[in-house]
Amino acid sequence: MLGAKVRTGLLGTFVAFLGIIGVAYAASLAAPKERPILTISGKIGVTNKDNTAQFDRAMLESLGLVTIETTTPWYEGKVKFEGVSLDKLMKQVEAKGDRVSVVALNDYATEIPMADFGKYNVILALKRNGEYMPVRDKGPLFIVYPYDSNPELKTQTYYARSAWQVAKIEVK
Repeated sequence: MLGAKVRTGLLGTFVAFLGIIGVAYAASLAAPKERPILTISGKIGVTNKDNTAQFDRAMLESLGLVTIETTTPWYEGKVKFEGVSLDKLMKQVEAKGDRVSVVALNDYATEIPMADFGKYNVILALKRNGEYMPVRDKGPLFIVYPYDSNPELKTQTYYARSAWQVAKIEVK
């Protein structure tokens, strides 16, 4: 009976050890093959360069694209945006915070509660109406809420969270 308990204890220790090794291997992310367009830092568990997670366009697209069709204060009529679910992206880097600080290429910064990402299905858009967004037109990355899905989203609070020319996200 004691032998069975020792074997069970050793098995449990071995399984826990394998879990730790699995986490160590899972905590790496392939390096970008092209120029990175997004750097995520802060409280993240998955990195690929200097304690950050850097992504090129192909890496972001490999996570799967989500489409939002909505009106915005910045464009005439309904616009089709395609991008990565921010909820999925945060899971990919094992984000452990409750908010993010987003910084644009022009140093505009905004804070967003991470709860927004799942609650409202917020995306990090790469395309507008089927075309990649150039820097001069809010690209390469634009945080987009599905504004038409909820009247609450058509307020200055959410418009201010909708940073464009996104370059960095810090998980806090």
